[in-house]
Amino acid sequence: MNLYIETENGVTKNHPAFEDNLIQAFGEIPSRWEPFTRVERPVLGIYQVLESDESVYVKVNGVWTDIWSVREMTTEEKTAKQQAVITIFNSREQASNWSAWVFNEETFSFDPPILRPEPDQTKIDAGIKTFWCGAENNWKDTPVRPEGEYKFDFFAWQWVAA
Repeated sequence: MNLYIETENGVTKNHPAFEDNLIQAFGEIPSRWEPFTRVERPVLGIYQVLESDESVYVKVNGVWTDIWSVREMTTEEKTAKQQAVITIFNSREQASNWSAWVFNEETFSFDPPILRPEPDQTKIDAGIKTFWCGAENNWKDTPVRPEGEYKFDFFAWQWVAA
């Protein structure tokens, strides 16, 4: 579907409309309506900020379009964002189990010192999970999870009633 936007003295008015709607309303595309190309809101990178929740309409090569303003975070914003995630990570229940994990600025996540082994479908089917064991600084299989409401105690290395 083609879009058009109403203009007056080189300035847009209101928002774009579908070509079919304009033809239905006016019998043709009125001369004050110019072609418009919709550009979806960009997906931001980890350390990017959208300057506004709304785009601005700009004429590019004779066609009006959405322009989104994206900028890189300042050093202060980046540090604050990282610190917020680190604080949440460290305030979880039994957080000391993951004390050997390191924050990765590039991926904005925590990495274990040893990569997680590939899942074993036989173990998964048997109800065995593989979790990080901070006491051994390695990945370790859990006992089979009992039926009912249970959570895993990483220090006792067993399922406990929730």
